[in-house]
Amino acid sequence: MRYVDVDAGGKRISAVGLGTWQFGAKEWGYGADYDNGEAARIVRRALELGVTLFDTAEMYGFGRSERILGTALKAADADLGHVVVATKIFPIFPVAPVVEQRAVASAARLGVRHIDLYQVHQANPVIKDPSTMRGMNALRSVGLVGQVGVSNYSLERWKAADAALGAPVLSNQVQYSLARTDPEKDLIPFAAANRRVVIAWSPLAQGLLSGRYTAQKRPRSGIRAMNQLFLPENLDRAGELLGVLREVADAHGVTPSQVALAWLLRRPNVVVIPGASSLAQLESNVAAADLVLEDTEIAALTVAAARFTPRTGARAVPAMVRARRS
Repeated sequence: MRYVDVDAGGKRISAVGLGTWQFGAKEWGYGADYDNGEAARIVRRALELGVTLFDTAEMYGFGRSERILGTALKAADADLGHVVVATKIFPIFPVAPVVEQRAVASAARLGVRHIDLYQVHQANPVIKDPSTMRGMNALRSVGLVGQVGVSNYSLERWKAADAALGAPVLSNQVQYSLARTDPEKDLIPFAAANRRVVIAWSPLAQGLLSGRYTAQKRPRSGIRAMNQLFLPENLDRAGELLGVLREVADAHGVTPSQVALAWLLRRPNVVVIPGASSLAQLESNVAAADLVLEDTEIAALTVAAARFTPRTGARAVPAMVRARRS
């Protein structure tokens, strides 16, 4: 396992973390057997493989993800002195007193006395960061929170949060993958220059980059079925990118998913938090941290990613309706 070179309160952040949105969340459709058994086995194995970053949020399964993760860490007898437990406040009304209250509730569900990384899940368009960060500072002063992070913030808003906190906002968790490379414009240079971290959520574009899906073989249920990336037109448009992924994967004897993760991890100060539906998927994700791609392969993937222009937003709604009816 590799680790990023940032100041995380004396702890090391693994290049590959474990995202736990799927823990207890009905929209993924993994079921009770996964929540009550496989999730704990995945957490235990992740610890054995050197994973230190475990990311959850109060909105995942309406708190169930935090409970499942906390129970799993306890069952694995995890050394919390080395683990980075990260969760997120859902910022409906993120004024200071609410931030403090929600952190206490998250810590209780996780069964911990200290949240290593407490993140604002989304920038609130009405309530600005000074009020939110007053709450974060209060949590830091009493030792309930170690590092502060944000999620889905623009660079301008990240800097504003930084100024409001009066201390480094360590991380910004954003959607980042070969299918969505926007963070490379400004977030990653800022993180690299200031010893911050970009945490890539959905680093495999919810499985698009695994190469398992085509216009003729689309996901029919669960959260993927609602993702515009899996429209037939977009799956066709992804053909060139998936072709390059397969070529590079074949050259290294690995999977397209591992190549997609390795491409991200070639960027400075980037960590990824893919979920895992099984032990095998977890082990495959973690192995990507040690995959070294050639410069020519990185370049080919970058060019293919730039050429992938999926139809999304309002323009994709008619196609989404047709796909749901088919």
